[in-house]
Amino acid sequence: MERWRGRVAVVTGASAGIGAAIAYQLQDAGLTVVALARRKEKIQEAVAAARRGAEGRGRVPIGGKAATQGALHCLKCDVSREEDVLAAFKWVKDNLGVVHLLVNNAGVVGEQKLSEVESQEIKRIMDTNVLGLSICTREAIQLMKEKGVDDGQIIHIGSICGHMQCGLFPSAFYYASKHAVRVLLEGLRKELVAAKSRIRVMEISPGSVFTEILDDMKIITAEMRFKDPYLWAEDIADIVLYVTSAPPHVQIHEVIVVPTGETM
Repeated sequence: MERWRGRVAVVTGASAGIGAAIAYQLQDAGLTVVALARRKEKIQEAVAAARRGAEGRGRVPIGGKAATQGALHCLKCDVSREEDVLAAFKWVKDNLGVVHLLVNNAGVVGEQKLSEVESQEIKRIMDTNVLGLSICTREAIQLMKEKGVDDGQIIHIGSICGHMQCGLFPSAFYYASKHAVRVLLEGLRKELVAAKSRIRVMEISPGSVFTEILDDMKIITAEMRFKDPYLWAEDIADIVLYVTSAPPHVQIHEVIVVPTGETM
């Protein structure tokens, strides 16, 4: 991670779970982290709690700890609102000048059946999981190009549900949104290759991860939550640091990661 120290990373959905874990690991690796979330007031404590939780489980971040910890900037940003995204990247440009790494982690889940889903629910899922991700990616790449960053990286946090029709909950639009992310990833990779850019793009597709997003899903009972194996948020953060630390000529395009013994 040496070449990333002092560089700027933007992480969306950083007020809980995977986003908070990614933010603290990048910060500890010496990057300046811009943490975005709808709940700005929760980011600082969520990042600290993610660090404490991982340390309590005896986890040592794969990126190690830099001599100087990077700064953490917390910004309010609902990625489903384009004006929020534009304002966030303007702040980055005005205050930090550039972005080198974008982690598109923000996402929402849904539980409604295709035959019953409400239009507002479709919009909520697609605006966050697909459009928000795409607008963040566009803004990051444009700023990279403007500032001459040709070795930047874009990472999408997708889902195992983007590779198959999972049986955990009946939300075809949620699954569709995660499949869309994979298609967008490959399209972006080809665009960058055609432009002879060295900016790398990749997706991490986790299986079950123990995060508070499960609390929002009425279909998942407490018994189900503790019965099946799961990953910790820092497991996904480890992978983010692993792929970014690969040599510039190596593009790890997709990683599927599931807990040992998962039956989904």
